Amino acid sequence: MSTPLLELAIQAKYFAQRQVIDQLAFNVAPGEVVSLVGPSGCGKSTLLRLIAGLDRDYQGQLRIHGEAPTLHSRHVGFIFQEPRLLPWLSVADNVGFELGRGGGQHPRVQELLAEVGLADFADAYPKQLSGGMAQRVAIARGLFTQPSLLLLDEPFSAVDAFTRMRLQELLLSIARHHQITLLLVTHDVNEAAYLSDRVIVLGSHPGRIRGEVTLDLPRPRQRHDPQLAGLAAHILQLLDHAAADPLEAAHATAATDPTPSTATLSFSRMHFAI
Repeated sequence: MSTPLLELAIQAKYFAQRQVIDQLAFNVAPGEVVSLVGPSGCGKSTLLRLIAGLDRDYQGQLRIHGEAPTLHSRHVGFIFQEPRLLPWLSVADNVGFELGRGGGQHPRVQELLAEVGLADFADAYPKQLSGGMAQRVAIARGLFTQPSLLLLDEPFSAVDAFTRMRLQELLLSIARHHQITLLLVTHDVNEAAYLSDRVIVLGSHPGRIRGEVTLDLPRPRQRHDPQLAGLAAHILQLLDHAAADPLEAAHATAATDPTPSTATLSFSRMHFAI
């Protein structure tokens, strides 16, 4: 078994007197695609901020390549829900922003823009882009430092369904090409099932792991595959339990599923039937 790229064991995270994360632990292996799903307020985005080194006020331990995360680490890229492009900079300069003034002239910028299908828009400005194009620029910017771990906080929630599917395909292609590990926050259960090797379901008040599903399906996946739909339905069931009162969720899980909700559930084409 390979050494984990990300090792996470958060005992507690508070905002003022309110605990938002409690005893949350998991590892992510190199090359994995892992999604976090859960009700609003369960600490998903907060967890990404901890991993990125944007917030160090927590109890527990985080390791990326065996070291504690640091702010602006080149090992970690971050793509937010909104593109967050600087309107006074060109597309190229937004991608190469890490290098400061003139960063858009770096040869890697043009390579990345070509990869996300925007080679002809290097001199354009954010106001001239559609929402999907702007998010492609954000993806290129997130890849510029050649991170080994890319964090994505609901990156496609602001675009239409068709653009969302195209961006999902682009993300998977880029992750394979650059051998990048992905940790994705999403509220879209179908997106989580389609993209991920594992889906971790969080409950709230405070955030804890309520279930984990391993998706052992070959790639490329077919969106209308009934087995994929069945896995998405199972994730939704865990999410429904996670959103309920913790005691009710525990009773509901025990009554309907002999496997504890915190166990890893592994499925394949050979033994999962709808």
